Amino acid sequence: MKVKFWMIGKTAEPYLEAGMAIYEKRLPHYLPFQSEYIPDVKQAKNLDTDLLKNKEGESILKKLDKRDFLVLLDENGKSYRSVDFASQIERWSIQGIDTLVFVIGGAYGFSEEVYARANANLSLSPMTFSHQMVRLIFLEQLYRACSINKGEPYHHE
Repeated sequence: MKVKFWMIGKTAEPYLEAGMAIYEKRLPHYLPFQSEYIPDVKQAKNLDTDLLKNKEGESILKKLDKRDFLVLLDENGKSYRSVDFASQIERWSIQGIDTLVFVIGGAYGFSEEVYARANANLSLSPMTFSHQMVRLIFLEQLYRACSINKGEPYHHE
């Protein structure tokens, strides 16, 4: 199973980029992994929230293959403990999903069309994090899930 990780806009903070790079380098040891930035909408500050989400949504939907399994990182999604998330990754793999696409939207979330296309929604916490910070947190959790599934000692429980 291939895993793709898409983010709207570049990562703004160098410390987040450095942290993300650590996990982006480690993940291909476990599975085919690719992260990709979807360019910010031009003149986004001049758009109302719904129009901005729709334009970002069009960019996301345009990139998807119809067979891709789309998981949105969303504050209203399903929450997992780390070991349960690892089990979910394993179940998706066993189900024969070829490409698992995780997406972090822009600051205002996703359009209704993207929600309608999604196969699953994932919440990392009941707390709210910036969409920039979630990038690093998610990559660490994906790495943790892979190491749990391989029986490696990274996760302590």
